Order: sequence, then structure tokens, then C-alpha cells
Amino acid sequence: MPGRQLIMSFPVTATSHALPEYRARGGYGALAKTLGQLKPQDVVKEVTASGLQGRGGAAFAVGRKWQVVQYDDGQPHYLIANADEGEPGTFKDRWILENNPHVLLESMLIASYALNVRNCFVYIRGEFDLPYRRLADAVEEAYAAGLFGRNVLGSGFSCDIVVYRGAGAYVAGEASGLISSLEGKKGYPRNRPPRLTVKGLYQRPTVVNNVESLSNIAWIINNGADAFKAVGTPKSPGTRLFSVSGHINRPGVYEVELGYPWMKFLDEDCGGVPQGRAIKCVVPGGVSSKVLTGADITNLKLSHEDLWDAGSTLGSGGMIVIAEGTCMVALLQVLMRFYHHESCGQCTPCRHGTGWLHRILDRIVAGDGRADDIERLYYISKFNDGTTICGLGDAAGYACSGILDKFRDEFEYCIEHKRSKFGGNLECLRSS
Repeated sequence: MPGRQLIMSFPVTATSHALPEYRARGGYGALAKTLGQLKPQDVVKEVTASGLQGRGGAAFAVGRKWQVVQYDDGQPHYLIANADEGEPGTFKDRWILENNPHVLLESMLIASYALNVRNCFVYIRGEFDLPYRRLADAVEEAYAAGLFGRNVLGSGFSCDIVVYRGAGAYVAGEASGLISSLEGKKGYPRNRPPRLTVKGLYQRPTVVNNVESLSNIAWIINNGADAFKAVGTPKSPGTRLFSVSGHINRPGVYEVELGYPWMKFLDEDCGGVPQGRAIKCVVPGGVSSKVLTGADITNLKLSHEDLWDAGSTLGSGGMIVIAEGTCMVALLQVLMRFYHHESCGQCTPCRHGTGWLHRILDRIVAGDGRADDIERLYYISKFNDGTTICGLGDAAGYACSGILDKFRDEFEYCIEHKRSKFGGNLECLRSS
């Protein structure tokens, strides 16, 4: 794995997920340090000073989110780990849950102490089987060892945890939709304000953090904010887990120091593209992020600032490599089918807009494209942006307009010739 100093890496074995091996790696030392030496506000200050950014997509500063919660406001507070990893191309949180669930649990205990949380939750994707079983086993081990429950490690601090399985809705990965589902309602996102840190779960102050975001907390407490900032770049400190898939010789989960050269990562660490084909484009951070061409990424580094300047984002870390020769019309059709299927239907622009995008792409692929279809796709994408409660409609529009911006010629060819620019009937691509 690339990088100078890695945070999440360790030798993966058949039992690396179990408590004895985690403790052998120094596990729960950060919790003992926290409960024995630090005040809650000290933990919040250290996390804030580290510059840790959320690893779930938005890259919002974790410490800033925590600072909003007033420690002694007389209300119950809640902490939720968002393990509903449904973004296509993203599977790094799954890796943590399968191979190192105790780092999440320890970090959640530290966060709960800092935020005056008595009851915390893990909302895990319903389709996750092995990750759920590994996490459930880890929770049992932690309770048996006195790490959860009353008077944790004799400190007077008490905390319980609930692992809640979702029902497989992509939109429930959005924080407010997740809370609605956790409360037993439909997984509909909520209008904001008020922010979830003011009125979240059961209308009480609630912090929702991604699994990878939380899993950095134990390391930061053990090693300090300065050590965390020594890795990465000034604007993008630390390391990130990237899920690499698509046309790549060595797919998998990689821990990368932020600021690492992108092409070096793909060519050397991931083994390059099969058969020596050129990179056509890359989806940087899950399909909600705009694609960048092979030429776009040649001199880019894997940092938030580089991706923002290039017009995209690191997002959820789901990196999909697409080789030359791939039909982008067929690819966009698959993406729009996904967004249409996963729209919860609460907001009219998303409910109808994703359906229109999907049906237009279906028509183009079927050989019935019309001269104005490209402008119509742009029009719908634009009016999905900022008109819905959550970001699903926006993301569908970004994915659509992003691919059209880079590969408009392929769509024009398909509409004019009723076939893919790369040979073959588009109906074959549609059914494959």
C-alpha cells in the first residue's frame, strides 16, 4: 500500500477481526488513554485540530460537526455510524467491518465519551452479511470484556450500542434518511434546518459519521493531531481508503496518503489497465462524482483540492477505472437506471427527473434517439440540481452532465447512426 505513514493498515489474517488480535495491535489503548487522561472537550479539540474530513462523500470537517453539540445541554445525545455503504463502486467501509470492526467500536466509544452519548448506533446496510456478522461478534466480545455497558473500564463512563440493519435503500445512506429509517419510518430524507446536530434522532442532538471517518479517531487520540496532519497535504490531511474496481489489474481496497500521485497509484500500485489499454476515464469517488478523463488525471494528485480544481470530488472513495473502447452511452444508461430505481419518490424533481433521464437513455440505446435528446438530458439534469431534499437528484444530474460534457460525440453518433461508436448494436450492450 502506498504512502509514508499508514493509519488503517495491518496484517489481515483469518482472525484479525477478533478482539485478541486487535488488542495485540494496541487496540483499546486509545480508549484507556481517553477515559484515564482526557476530558471530553480535550477529545473534541484534538479531533478538530487534526483536520480530519468526513470520508463518506461530503468531506465536512469531523471536529466542526462535533463542536456544534453542547455537552451539558440537559438532553440525550446520539452517535450513529453510517455503515449503509450503497454508493456503486465503494466497498472500503465493508473492508473495515469485515477485517477490523473493533477499530470502529473503540473510536465510537471515544466519540461517545466526547459528545456525552449514552446510546450509540451502527446503521448497517441490509445486504451486508459477513460484515454484519463480524460486527455483531465484535460487539459481543466488547461487552464481555467490559468495554460497553455500565462503568466502562471502571471510569464511570457508560455507553451501549445497537447494530441496526437497513432494508436496502440507497437513499437511507443519506444521514437524515438513515435517521428516519432508524426511527422505524420510511427512509425519507428530511428538510434542513434544523441540523441533525440540533434535532436528529428522536429530535435530539445527533452526530452521524461515516465508518471510515470514525475509525480514524482511535489513531488520532493515540498519536496526536500533529502526527495525523504530518501525513497528506495541508488541506487534505491523513490517509484515505480507496475502493478500486473496473478495468484495472489489481482491484481492491488501498490505503493512500492524500496527495499521492494519481497515475502512479493506478499504474504502479494497482497494476495498470489490462492488455495495456489506455484509461478513457475514471469515476473518482463513487458514481455521484463527475468523471475525469485519462488526460485530466495525468498530473493530478489524490487530494480534495486537486479534485475540486478539476471539477470533481474524491467523494466516497469508490474509484472506477474505465478503459478505452467502452461505450459511454451504455454506461450512462446503467447509471440512470440505478438512480431512477433508488429514488425514494418524495421529491417531484427527483421522482420524475431520474425517470425521464432513464427513459431517454433507454430510447437512445434502443436506436430511437432524437436530435434534441442531448439538450433535454442537460435540461433535466440542471433542474434536478438543488431542487430536492437530499442529493440523489443532484447526483444523478452531475453523473449525466459530467459524462455528456466529456463524451458528447458518442451520444451524437449513437443518435445519428443508431448504433454504438464502438461497433455493435446498442441493444446488445443494453442486455449485456
